[in-house]
Amino acid sequence: MTDWISGLWPGTLAFALPWWLLAAPLALLPLWPRRRHFLDYGCVDWLPRDPLGDLLLRGGRIAAAVAMLAAVFGLAGLGQPATEVQRTGRGAEIVIVLDRSRSMDEPLVPKGRQPSIDTTHDSKGKVARRLLGDFAARRPEDRYSLLLFSSTPIPVVPFTQHGDVVQAAISAGGIGRGLSETDIGRALLAGAEQFERRAYSGSRILLLVSDGAAQVDNEMRERITRALKKNRIALYWIFIRSALSPGLDADDSDSNIPEAALHRFLKTTGVPYQAFEAEDPEAVEQAVAEVDRQQNLPLDYMERIPRRDYSAWCYALALLAGALALTCRLLTRPAWKQELQS
Repeated sequence: MTDWISGLWPGTLAFALPWWLLAAPLALLPLWPRRRHFLDYGCVDWLPRDPLGDLLLRGGRIAAAVAMLAAVFGLAGLGQPATEVQRTGRGAEIVIVLDRSRSMDEPLVPKGRQPSIDTTHDSKGKVARRLLGDFAARRPEDRYSLLLFSSTPIPVVPFTQHGDVVQAAISAGGIGRGLSETDIGRALLAGAEQFERRAYSGSRILLLVSDGAAQVDNEMRERITRALKKNRIALYWIFIRSALSPGLDADDSDSNIPEAALHRFLKTTGVPYQAFEAEDPEAVEQAVAEVDRQQNLPLDYMERIPRRDYSAWCYALALLAGALALTCRLLTRPAWKQELQS
């Protein structure tokens, strides 16, 4: 029955409780002629016409019918159903893969200082979360998904365009203490798989934010490469460099530096890849700003518009029409009845 009612106004109106419409014929009762309206008189030709009275009588009946019909529509839950509208903006679909290991709780200090001694700086995780929050706020048309990881990837929020949800998800990365283990390979694979079974609508970004890495075996490397190519993802790594780290461009012959080995692997995946080394908050901010500048392409996306409930408007119309019907009724009452009641 809902489909039949929706067909009356295709794609526009629908009823949440359509069985209330069974009471709609009751709205014809005020229009139904009643017996006392047909009284026989010997001669009425000498009586003058009363066009105003006839108008008030008919108007009162119509207003009463409208009041009853509007009340029925309100009880039936008249409204506009939820729909999806395709829109075109500028931006990207972005999966943020944020490191939540224990090392991210260390202060972000300039190169050469001991992080365990310097306590005057914010932690690397706090700096990263603050700048990612600013990044998301500057790009309200993007769609974001967020994963945290240490020993295992933890999905926090699926793709959404609601800014408050994104900001809450980023802030959730600061709850509790991180673990000492880091499995960046599983995190990259989980981030790439967020795009599975999604229609390709524009620029896709996997934004990795981490201060280190771990060894990734050959099988995991192949799986990551396949997922990145299959989903046509551009990969960015904001490497928050620890004070004692040799960096991403360490000696190629030294395989004991996991972040350098991971950097070399990511360059061979065959997808657009760029890494940013940041050893202080200003450098992290510059890296985030560079990603913001590069990825601002046209993006097609579906926006879900929630249901609109028009029941309150129906009740207001019923109240107004009922008041009008009562007014017409009082104005058309015979004078002798008013005198008797007075």
